Amino acid sequence: MPEAPKILSDSADFINGIVVENNNKVLKFIEDVTADADEVQRQVLSEILSRSANVEYLQRYGLDGCTDRETFKKVIPVVTYEDLKPDIERIANGDTSPILCSQPISEFLTSSGTSAGERKLMPTIEEELGRRSLLYSLLMPVMSQFLPGLDKGKGMYFLFVKSEAKTPGGLVARPVLTSYYKSSHFKNRPNDPYTNYTSPKETILCLDSYQSMYSQLLCGLFQNEDVVRVGAVFASGFIRAIQFLEKHWSLLCKDIRTGTIDSKITDPSVREAVMKILKPNPKLADFVEAECSKGSWKGIITRLWPETKYIDVIVTGTMSQYIPALDYYSNALPLVCTMYASSECYFGINLNPLCSPSEVSYTLIPNMAYFEFLPVTRKDELTGSISEPTALNDKEKQQLVDLVDVKLGQDYELVVTTYAGLYRYRVGDILRASGFKNKAPQFNFICRKNVVLSIDSDKTDEVELQNAVKNAANQLLQYEASLVEYTSYADTSAIPGHYVLFWELSVKDSTLIAPSVFEDCCFTVEESLNSVYRQGRVCDKSIGPLEIRVVENGTFDMLMDFALSQGSSINQYKTPRCVKYAPIIELLNSRVISSYFSPKCPRWTAGHKQWCTQN
Repeated sequence: MPEAPKILSDSADFINGIVVENNNKVLKFIEDVTADADEVQRQVLSEILSRSANVEYLQRYGLDGCTDRETFKKVIPVVTYEDLKPDIERIANGDTSPILCSQPISEFLTSSGTSAGERKLMPTIEEELGRRSLLYSLLMPVMSQFLPGLDKGKGMYFLFVKSEAKTPGGLVARPVLTSYYKSSHFKNRPNDPYTNYTSPKETILCLDSYQSMYSQLLCGLFQNEDVVRVGAVFASGFIRAIQFLEKHWSLLCKDIRTGTIDSKITDPSVREAVMKILKPNPKLADFVEAECSKGSWKGIITRLWPETKYIDVIVTGTMSQYIPALDYYSNALPLVCTMYASSECYFGINLNPLCSPSEVSYTLIPNMAYFEFLPVTRKDELTGSISEPTALNDKEKQQLVDLVDVKLGQDYELVVTTYAGLYRYRVGDILRASGFKNKAPQFNFICRKNVVLSIDSDKTDEVELQNAVKNAANQLLQYEASLVEYTSYADTSAIPGHYVLFWELSVKDSTLIAPSVFEDCCFTVEESLNSVYRQGRVCDKSIGPLEIRVVENGTFDMLMDFALSQGSSINQYKTPRCVKYAPIIELLNSRVISSYFSPKCPRWTAGHKQWCTQN
């Protein structure tokens, strides 16, 4: 297997011009590992299975220590989270025997995909941090092929940690990025010019979202002439930062002018870290004030950070809805999606980072995990979602293909086998094979299977939405009213975005239903949604109050007529539970007769509900 490039640890290496040499090593590694992709995959699977030969899960299915692909595929089932849930709960409750992995489970990574309204728990091991760090180390050498000089400036990245919990067995459960930012791999990273950020680590690790955002913006503004790239994880998060600046720029200017920090920033470690950077700078304060007080915020990024070459954010999948806002704020700077990763595994990188967002493709790095691909067919063009049966029959299992055998233009569901104890696990991401880098395929991210609504990191599927709507609509029965039909969409015309439900009602006397009844319905829907959604509403403030728009009677008949006019079959038509096609949204909005918002935030606490009851 090609040897991974070593991450440099001596700042003198960079001073002496080793950056170019290190970049070349990284590019050669990518070349080698993709050229020999099938052999690397064979070795990865053999290594995983050799290590885990004695784990309970593999013994349960009779693998008997075999490490070849043929036997593995014959005896090990293709599974979903629900299949693994009993084993994962055993680990969470304190069972330390080798159930899924021969190495000790170091923590759980909480997935933004949910199970029964709660975050999924992905087991991980300590060495996975090194594997994630490796993928990060590939990004900037690739980027530097297209934009030289990135090592001469700083990155202004808005990075945040989220709350964590402990399982009954004492293991930490937290999002994958929180795990990485709190690890020594990030906190004690080498003095690398490519990871030279304007935000001190203390500002990133601050749990208070206001203090973290404020202090990161303050440091970014103070070092504005050094900034050559800006970004966040998701496009939505970066836009929230700009709108935070729009709201608080006068306070930030005051701090820059006086060299002090606003009294609302109370975290002592944050104040100390920022004060090491901040000095009185009236000239800079005047400049920022002049730009922010102008009537238009068009191009504000390039106006305040004039050396910025690109924005580094995820704009694929549901995040594509934020592209117009990013273009407005940046004067259409390049939008760069650098990598593809999840809680289950880090997958690959974008080797053509300056491509248009609609053309982003990721090359899967063959030594990250063992990859298989389940062919799928898109069935619902109105929503863009894919619904496939949870359980696979024997014929469907045989359809899974290896990394090097995917066909261009075909859509696949990604299936992974990881070093941390997932075997033939269906990730739920739908990818389209778009090309090859040597023998390694490249994929466009199409969508998340079964997800109908998403604003930020939340993912709401059709079943969950149906149950939430049912809970709310039951409140109308006492007023002799009932829900005839409904659909939804994610409204991101303002930040934060919010869920919108279109309801068509059968009502005996509409005057009997007070607005507060519909507001209670909004709140009931939110209370019924998953913990990731509720955290976005309560803690992260990344999602706005849910809205119900009541439409005229006959609206959903008109929606069906429109779908039939676009070529849908009357025999196969069913009302889409989420709509994304602009003409359909326009039709629905033209029929709205009243609108209501959730009056308060739903309840949310860190951790799973069952942990709270056990504690």
